[in-house]
Amino acid sequence: MSSPARVGGLSIGALGVLALALGSLQSVVEPSLPLLQRELDVSPAEGALIGNTLLITGAVVTPVAGKLGDRYGGKRVLVWLMAVVSAGGLLAGLAPSLPVLLLGQVLQGVMVGVLPLSFILVRKHLPAGRSQVAIGLVAALFTAGGMVGTLFAGPLAEGLSWHWMFALPTIAVIASTLAVIRLMPHDPPVRSGDRLDWPGVVLLSGTLLVFMLGLVTMTDADASRSAVGLVVVAVVAFGTGWVVVERRASSPMVDLRMLAKPAIWTSCLFTFIMTTGFGMVLILLPQLFAVSGDGYGFGADTTAIGLLLLPGAIAGAVSDSVGGIAARRFGPRPVVIAGAVVTTATMVALVSLHDAEWQPVLAKVLVALATGAGTTALLAGTATAVEPKDTGIATSLLVVTRVIGVALGAQIGGAILAADDDPMTGRPTESAFVTGFAVAGLVAALPLVVVLITKKGARS
Repeated sequence: MSSPARVGGLSIGALGVLALALGSLQSVVEPSLPLLQRELDVSPAEGALIGNTLLITGAVVTPVAGKLGDRYGGKRVLVWLMAVVSAGGLLAGLAPSLPVLLLGQVLQGVMVGVLPLSFILVRKHLPAGRSQVAIGLVAALFTAGGMVGTLFAGPLAEGLSWHWMFALPTIAVIASTLAVIRLMPHDPPVRSGDRLDWPGVVLLSGTLLVFMLGLVTMTDADASRSAVGLVVVAVVAFGTGWVVVERRASSPMVDLRMLAKPAIWTSCLFTFIMTTGFGMVLILLPQLFAVSGDGYGFGADTTAIGLLLLPGAIAGAVSDSVGGIAARRFGPRPVVIAGAVVTTATMVALVSLHDAEWQPVLAKVLVALATGAGTTALLAGTATAVEPKDTGIATSLLVVTRVIGVALGAQIGGAILAADDDPMTGRPTESAFVTGFAVAGLVAALPLVVVLITKKGARS
């Protein structure tokens, strides 16, 4: 294992710049969704699929990337993933149609696997205390990239074309990857006589793929009961098969004993709940800014939407860096509780207070602060709660959980808007937004319920 002294500020900085570029590439879809819906002639629910296509790939690839990084070295796997991301970004930048754009998003989705690979490098080259702070920094810069993408997506789309929203961040990804190759030392692979658990890889990937695709089916208003039932059966079948294989494997992809630890499964549960509520906010607010209804909405264009979402992106970047520090000082659970209280109160207030621009802007800031700090605290706590050889797979499970939560929330939010639109204009009604904010508030309160239940269980 490399000595911590081998890694200086330039190496961690290179990882951070790469995270910044990737966050920028990932975030350009959010403020431009209304524009893309107009350009491609799709509904809000279908528009949510444009962003979720990336998340689907990310959910499938991330645990595999984390395991491969643990086994063969984080830097080696990271560089290969960046080649795929770069190809996807360039393809999206040249896309002449929706199917090609979606294919580009599929390839870009492997960027989600870069986070656990970065955490492997940080954990291997830094002591535990500094690694928590460094993990928060890398996560913060990924979120800060979201700020950059949010800010420039509109001017690029309206001044040039929406293709440039994908092309320019991709160029930055390629440049920063070259810097990582040059500055970051190689981390040696873990010596193991056991073969990689490919049956476990295939079954877990299949479970996640069917589940993510099933989200689109189950949140579609026109979905049949048989289609929903088929998705449920497929997910259960794949998931059951994966558990059986992992229990019998000599060197499983995921050690189920590790997954059964309270620190791991509670982190996954809290992360899932928090990001589901956050995913709803991500789809609801841009639509509210864009719509121009009778007494609600603001009729904002893509550039204006980006500016309105910018404070929330800044708050998210700040919260990620704070989350790593808070995990080191207080532990993850107090941060999660505080975040749940803030998000719930914010959504309750937004149900009735959404007629002035500053109200949803402030709501996005508060929710981004609460969710970012909570999920990053859980991520940093998990990274240092497992053995170094399991850092990649443990953190990748949390990253996948974040992805699934955001995707689920976005699809639910899009389905709520699509289910209650004005038949005359085709625009979502005000009551649809109110329902969405109320549901997001209920979801945000669930961590408090979990904390109460687990405390009672511990006492008994």
